[in-house]
Amino acid sequence: MATLLLLRHGRTTANADGGLAGRQPVELDDTGRAQAAAVGERLRGLPLAAVVTSPLIRCRQTLELALPQVAPVVEEGLIECGYGSWEGQPLKKLAKEPLWPVVQQHPSAVVFPEGEAMATMAARAVAAVRSWDARVTAEHGPEAVWLACSHGDVIKAIVADALGVHLDLFQRIVADPASVTAIRYTPLRPFLVRLNDVGGDLAGLVPPQRKRRRRAARPAAADSDAAVGGGAGAAR
Repeated sequence: MATLLLLRHGRTTANADGGLAGRQPVELDDTGRAQAAAVGERLRGLPLAAVVTSPLIRCRQTLELALPQVAPVVEEGLIECGYGSWEGQPLKKLAKEPLWPVVQQHPSAVVFPEGEAMATMAARAVAAVRSWDARVTAEHGPEAVWLACSHGDVIKAIVADALGVHLDLFQRIVADPASVTAIRYTPLRPFLVRLNDVGGDLAGLVPPQRKRRRRAARPAAADSDAAVGGGAGAAR
């Protein structure tokens, strides 16, 4: 299957002020714009078969700065969690709410007031990336690389699914602004190739071209096999 790069948007004015933006139209601040330009340098040269994005402006601004030559496709399934009446409020204030400990310890049970359930957010985000991954693989082959720009909790939920862990454990995962996380789905299991990467070369995430041989095709299940002992890693 193809390789998915999950890009979180750059830092926003709400991030800098300690607020919960949710689906409000907050934009990147100066730091966020610099982060977006920097990750663009890292992404430059990667043969991206598709680029999709949350519809929110902070994600679209990130891609405009990182990949100005690309016209991303808007994917509603990647939109931020609907935090309802929590949106726009300071995190320090929200931390005093009775729901806050549940968000931290049992997020699968959380339904935000006038908003979305975290479990619903996780399900629609995972469904979106898996559908896109299958489409990219069918159209461009298993060596294809594609990118989805989204939000912290959305990315954490997708990673939790890839790791096969319950949503209640997703608060253990970190997705910093402008970070890159790489997942490779296979017929048997996903592989988390890179997590919360904020620096360094990304070229090693492009799978090598397979050698064409006349002998019988390699079983599809073999693509899902883990490297016993850890393997040699990406070519450098």
